[in-house]
Amino acid sequence: MRMSDVQCVIFDCEGTLIDSEPLTCEALVSVFAQYGATLTMDECFAHFYGGKLTDILASTRNRLGLSVSTDELEPKYRETLNALYEEKLKPMDGVIEILEQLKARDIPVAVASNGPLEKIEHSLTKAGLYQYFEGAMFSGFEANSWKPEPDLIQLAAMHMGFSANQCLYVDDTPKGVEAGLSAGATTVHFRSNPMTPKSGFIDVTEMQSMKQLNELLTDATV
Repeated sequence: MRMSDVQCVIFDCEGTLIDSEPLTCEALVSVFAQYGATLTMDECFAHFYGGKLTDILASTRNRLGLSVSTDELEPKYRETLNALYEEKLKPMDGVIEILEQLKARDIPVAVASNGPLEKIEHSLTKAGLYQYFEGAMFSGFEANSWKPEPDLIQLAAMHMGFSANQCLYVDDTPKGVEAGLSAGATTVHFRSNPMTPKSGFIDVTEMQSMKQLNELLTDATV
């Protein structure tokens, strides 16, 4: 499918619509510091690229050689991150502009995120984006399946009234890219942070800014 034939655009939430990556890393640094562990922001950026929160906490704990349980870490992390979101959360540069352009062209949009639905709703509200996605937010907890599995992307497409192969999926993580491709969606890797690993998939367009997304969708030669 050509980019110009896209019928619906599905976005990941964190690191794609909202500028959450620095805050998630700041929360990880803060939580693990409570256990005497030294974790730098650069280390977080190098290792924190999507997936289930419990897996991320467990892998970080293991790298740091701690014995604390994820059941103890998770509520501390969520509390710390929520406080940072309240204070600092904002949309990614160019997101509002691309959402307005898609709205003007009558291209529906949705969110598909591994996180709980209430967290998606809260994050989009804090970032001033909720109005664009009301009734079109889909969680891995709803699908009972998390990226890199394709089910969440397929669920979002179905509820929007499309097949996945009629949709464009945009995600900032390699696991999200894998999910989009496995679902059958045309997939874009939003790699605004150069420290984020490349997806490794040859059939994926990479972009560094949201401005490029509108260019892709309007380029009939793509």
